[in-house]
Amino acid sequence: MNLVLNLRISRIRLVILDVDGVLTDGQLHFSSDGQESKMFHVRDGHGIRLLQDAGLEVALITARYSPAVAHRAQDLGIRRVYQGSLDKLVAYTELKLAMGLEDGAVAYMGDDLVDLSVLGRVGFATAPADAHEEVVSRVHWQSRLGGGKGAVRELSELILRGQGHWEAVIRRCLDGRP
Repeated sequence: MNLVLNLRISRIRLVILDVDGVLTDGQLHFSSDGQESKMFHVRDGHGIRLLQDAGLEVALITARYSPAVAHRAQDLGIRRVYQGSLDKLVAYTELKLAMGLEDGAVAYMGDDLVDLSVLGRVGFATAPADAHEEVVSRVHWQSRLGGGKGAVRELSELILRGQGHWEAVIRRCLDGRP
């Protein structure tokens, strides 16, 4: 890992994630009665838990509102969830101020044009492998994996390794305490 990337990662205290296209593959599924469902990758969820166990805060900012997102966030213990945020920069600024953080302490993973305003502000801008080309051209790091296919887990491991937490994670797993 290069020195600049290491420095960016060492400062992170908050990881913010978009939902559709990052925690999911971006597809919207509706039943015949209009109920929406989403599929989340279990490894992404575990990566979020590992970040939280290491003392980092995880938040969600999404332009859409979905009960499935609220349920998944609750399941993962994510307390800071901004749904229906068409202007993600407003939600980001509110969140950052509420936590007393500077831009350099924040990582964000987004995949589409609506994420550009936040990606341009954070200390560590990231994207899944299948992000829009305008997003890819503006991030500090891109996952090898697509949205909803482990990109968040890969980001989690990168941060945990960069902050020196990875060996403790492995030790816990070897001791049967994942």
